[in-house]
Amino acid sequence: MKYIVNVNGEEREVTLDGEGVHVEGAPVAARVDDLAGTPVKLVTLGDEVHRVVVRRGDRRGRYTLWLDGHRYEVDAVDERTHAIRALSGASSAPTGPAPLKAPMPGLIVRVNVSVGDEVAAGQGLVAIEAMKMENELRAAAAGRVKAVHAAVGQAVEKGALLVEME
Repeated sequence: MKYIVNVNGEEREVTLDGEGVHVEGAPVAARVDDLAGTPVKLVTLGDEVHRVVVRRGDRRGRYTLWLDGHRYEVDAVDERTHAIRALSGASSAPTGPAPLKAPMPGLIVRVNVSVGDEVAAGQGLVAIEAMKMENELRAAAAGRVKAVHAAVGQAVEKGALLVEME
C-alpha cells in the first residue's frame, strides 16, 4: 500500500508491502511498538530508537507527533485519498498557527511566553512534566500569543488548551 506522508509541509512517498517499508523507493528498516499503559510509541528506524507521542487529529490521516521535544503536524493518507483531496481542494490547511494543547496529562513546570509575544516556529512555549520526564512543547508555526491558559504548578489533562495563537 502506498501512502503520501506530509510532515510540517514536507511530502514523502511511503510504501508498505510484504518486503517491508520503502521511503521514496529506498528500503528502511522500521518498526513501531506500543509502551503498554502509556501514550508513547517506540519507533525503530534502522539502528535508531525514538520515543514518540501520537495524538489523532481532526480528520482521517491527520496526527500530531511529539518527538525529542519537537512537535510535528503529520498528514498520512493512501494515494487514492490523497488524489481525491488534491482534486477537491480538501487538503487546504486552515490558515494561522495551531493552538498548543497538552499531549498527555502532566504538570506545568515552565511557561516561556506571555500574551502578545511574537514566537517563531519551533520555539519552546511551555514545559510539562509527565511520566517523570520534562517535555518542552514548541510552536508548530510562527505567530503571536493570543492567550496563555497554562500556569506553573497547574495539573493538566490530555488535550487541555495551553496557549492560543493568532
